[in-house]
Amino acid sequence: MLDLGCGAGAAALCLAARVPQVRIVGLELQRELARLAAENAALNGMAGRVAMIAGDLLRPPPRLSPGMFHHVMANPPYLPQGSGTPAPDPAKRAATIEGEATLADWVRAALALARDRGSVTFIHRADRIDALIGHLAGRAGDIAIFPLWPAAGRAASRIVVRARKQLAAPARLLPGLVLHASDGRFTAEAEAVLRGAASLSL
Repeated sequence: MLDLGCGAGAAALCLAARVPQVRIVGLELQRELARLAAENAALNGMAGRVAMIAGDLLRPPPRLSPGMFHHVMANPPYLPQGSGTPAPDPAKRAATIEGEATLADWVRAALALARDRGSVTFIHRADRIDALIGHLAGRAGDIAIFPLWPAAGRAASRIVVRARKQLAAPARLLPGLVLHASDGRFTAEAEAVLRGAASLSL
C-alpha cells in the first residue's frame, strides 16, 4: 500500500503495527520529513516492510508505477490556497494549506496509483466533503463516509472517506466514531483505536 504525503510516517507505522503482513511505501514532498519517516521506520524495526521516498505526487518517481498498489491512503492539506492563516513554519504550512497540488490532484494521483478495484482512503475536513466526493464521482464507487464526531451531539469536523477504484456500488454513510466523552476524555471506542490497535469498520 501507499501512504501519499506520509509526513513523518506516523500513519504508515500505525498501519504496519496493526497489519504485520502489509508492505508500505510512503511518498513525501519534503525531503527532511521523508528522511525522518525513514528513521522512524528503522527505529521501530520496520525498515524491511516500510520504505519512504522523497518525491512529488504531481510527478511521481519512476519507482511508483500506475496501478501498483492495492490500497492508497492520504491525509491531504485541509485548506485550499488563499484560505486560512498560513503557519509561520513552512512544514506546518505545507501540511495544512494546499500548495501546487490541489485536492483534485491528490485524488487523481491516489486513483492512478491504485490498481483496478483497489481502494483509496482520505482523511479530510467534513466541510469539504462535497469537493472530495465530487472528485471521486465517476472514477470510484462503493464510497464509505465515516464521520469523526468530536463529542456526542456535535457536528463532525473530520471525515474518513474510503472508495474503490472503477467499482460501481452505492455510497454509504456510516455511524462513525465519537471521540470524546462529556468529561473530555477519549471514549472507550476511541481508546480502543488509539491504544488497542482496533480498526475502523469501513
